[in-house]
Amino acid sequence: MFIVAVGINHKTAPVEVRERMSFAEHSMPESLAGLRSYPVINGAVILSTCNRTEIYTVSEDAEQGLEDIKEFLSRKSGLDTEVIGSYLYSFFDHDAVKHLYQVAAGLDSMLLGETQILGQVRAAYELSLESGNTGRILNILFQQAIRTGKRARAETGIDQHAVSISYAAVELAKQIFKDLTGRSVLVIGAGKMSELTTKHLVANGVSGVIVSNRSFDRAVTLANQFNGIAVKFNDLFKYMEDADIVISCTAASHYVVHQEQVAEFMHKQPGKQLMMIDIAVPRDIEPDVREIDGVTVYDVDALQNVVDSNFDKRKRSAMMAETIIEEDTQEYVTWLKTQFVIPAISELKNRGEQIKQKELRRAYNRLGELSDHEKKVVSSLANSIVNQLLHDPVTRLKSYATTDKGSVYTEALENLFNLHTEENEEDEKNEDSSANTATKAK
Repeated sequence: MFIVAVGINHKTAPVEVRERMSFAEHSMPESLAGLRSYPVINGAVILSTCNRTEIYTVSEDAEQGLEDIKEFLSRKSGLDTEVIGSYLYSFFDHDAVKHLYQVAAGLDSMLLGETQILGQVRAAYELSLESGNTGRILNILFQQAIRTGKRARAETGIDQHAVSISYAAVELAKQIFKDLTGRSVLVIGAGKMSELTTKHLVANGVSGVIVSNRSFDRAVTLANQFNGIAVKFNDLFKYMEDADIVISCTAASHYVVHQEQVAEFMHKQPGKQLMMIDIAVPRDIEPDVREIDGVTVYDVDALQNVVDSNFDKRKRSAMMAETIIEEDTQEYVTWLKTQFVIPAISELKNRGEQIKQKELRRAYNRLGELSDHEKKVVSSLANSIVNQLLHDPVTRLKSYATTDKGSVYTEALENLFNLHTEENEEDEKNEDSSANTATKAK
């Protein structure tokens, strides 16, 4: 059995290709069943997000499994397999395991260390599990991937450093106010960046949202998203007095907030702390405002410096996470290799037990009446002989299982002892079927 992973992501394919290969959640059971209809594919999980589509399978034949997945994606997307091949990446066994662990840890995401992907990996696995399309190998693989993703974040803190302007604003706000619970924000301008920054602030505890915009209708629309209130642009300084945080991002070509206006209400409130986030270019807030006691002003350059510094921290954390991923990958691959020899070992032990029982019955018949003690001695002797004979082959096969020659030694053992594992029996059926087909063709 082989683990085969095939996919596309934001680095290998444009959005118009990714959307043709995306899978809706409601159609996933049918899609998984379609994958399982290919004879060599014994289990499958489909991970489909806005930035990637990846298929993980357990296949009896690695190359055929790869071709089957390409054909499956071709039928799904309506694109020729050769066209699809120019966008796809593929991994086998060790590399497939490692890639999944990197995905779960956020190392392969557009935003390094992002946390959402871990939940998406879990959801994809659970959906396939519930529809009966996984099996033991994929179950252990994805359960370990989820643990590895959690471990990488817990031990490296890769997701703890803000690497976007809006997240950086939240991080700086926490440095000033410690706890954002119950704080209020005044938003000047109703653009996308203002919306995103407000969203992150609210998610971190800010409860009061006031929006002011030259177009009052747009202010109302944004305020409604956060159960806030919209105010006329001319009235924004009346509400700024009660705000803890001010976000300004307008398209104005001149300063919107001046030192004199801010100083007037700040002098009335000794000890008040006011954080002002100026995301606009050109700037909305007059630079002299930062000279007022209690006022902290961050412009887009200051926020970008935080982002750059934090991104460097995430890259260092990613290097630490890679070590964790390699450790966990080796652990899983070692386990996986030992699984392939278990049928042979079980059948060898069964064969030894069958021979032992057969010969014990013959010995008891020849020896006549034996006491329970005498039967126990004979049985113990037989057990000892069988166990000692099988000990070295079993032990050595387990050790060879973790090497590249594991399959060679397993096959040799099966041939030498004439073992019939389930896999062997299936191979023999396939060979017989092929032979019959060839005979009929003649």
